[in-house]
Amino acid sequence: MIAALAALLVFQLIGEVLARTFALPIPGPVIGMLLLVGVLLVRGATPRSLQNTATGLLAHLSLLFIPAGVGVIVHLATLQRALLPLLATLLISTLITTIVTASLLTLFRRWLSPAVQPRPAPSAQEERR
Repeated sequence: MIAALAALLVFQLIGEVLARTFALPIPGPVIGMLLLVGVLLVRGATPRSLQNTATGLLAHLSLLFIPAGVGVIVHLATLQRALLPLLATLLISTLITTIVTASLLTLFRRWLSPAVQPRPAPSAQEERR
């Protein structure tokens, strides 16, 4: 477990260094995650210790939202002043994300699924048999 946690933190560190060095608009942890996914794809399998550690972290993911919740409470007055723009942004971005996700899902299903020929409806005589 310690080795898996260290690996996750090393990839996050590498991503952070790359993001800051090249002034990338992508957060370092995202870059690190993409690098980790790339390494795992090249490797062909995920080590059992990494799977167990990731599962354990995901099981307690809600704890990671506590600092964000505290930040919201601390800045509640600021959020109240900007309530309408925030709500509009949330609604529009959610709508755009849903449309893009549905479009990509449809595209990938067509691209990855073999061509399925629809079966003709049975005639009245065939239904009687």
